[in-house]
Amino acid sequence: MRRAAAALGLCALLAAPTARACDVALLLAMDVSGSVDRGEYRMQTGGLAAALGDPQVVAALIAGQAAIAVAQWSGVGQQALSIPWQRLLEPVDVARLAAQVAAMPRAFDRSDTAVGDAIRHGAAQFTQAADCDRRVIDISGDGSANAGLPAEPQSRRAQAAGITINAIAIEDMGRGISVTEFYRRLVITRGGFVVTARGHLDYTRAIQAKLLREVVSPSG
Repeated sequence: MRRAAAALGLCALLAAPTARACDVALLLAMDVSGSVDRGEYRMQTGGLAAALGDPQVVAALIAGQAAIAVAQWSGVGQQALSIPWQRLLEPVDVARLAAQVAAMPRAFDRSDTAVGDAIRHGAAQFTQAADCDRRVIDISGDGSANAGLPAEPQSRRAQAAGITINAIAIEDMGRGISVTEFYRRLVITRGGFVVTARGHLDYTRAIQAKLLREVVSPSG
């Protein structure tokens, strides 16, 4: 009987799914400064929720056992972790996160654009996702900094701490690519990248492409 019980226990252990390590911890940092009106804010949250419903994105997040958190940022002292870290192990986890994003209330309104402060706040959030192999801040914005800490030194500090910063630059359709250049020169880290969204209506496409690029491991 003892041998039979031991054999059954061994079979159960071998049949149990093997826990996989978290490949990437991804902090999505959304610009809600004064240049983002109510409609544009909803384009961002709706676009992110739609991207999280894309089958390719869902499959990539689950395959990497990703952890995601969502922050909102604006002026000096205006940064908030709106959705705490969540491990995405099953499709239902991604669907739940998408629903939370779609219903997420705006944290700040009618304020400045403190990109450096947003980076510093984002870098401090990874203590809750220390078991992930990669740590990435995904920051989006529709303007360059006009308040707070300089962005470049904060980006360098994040890089020194092993954090990658990527960006979505939301450009005004009637202007050039100044926002893209700001993020490329002063915000992203070495090995990071910028995706340009041609206005807030293009945000869904941009964030979907960006998520796929961020979640898929560089070695994979």
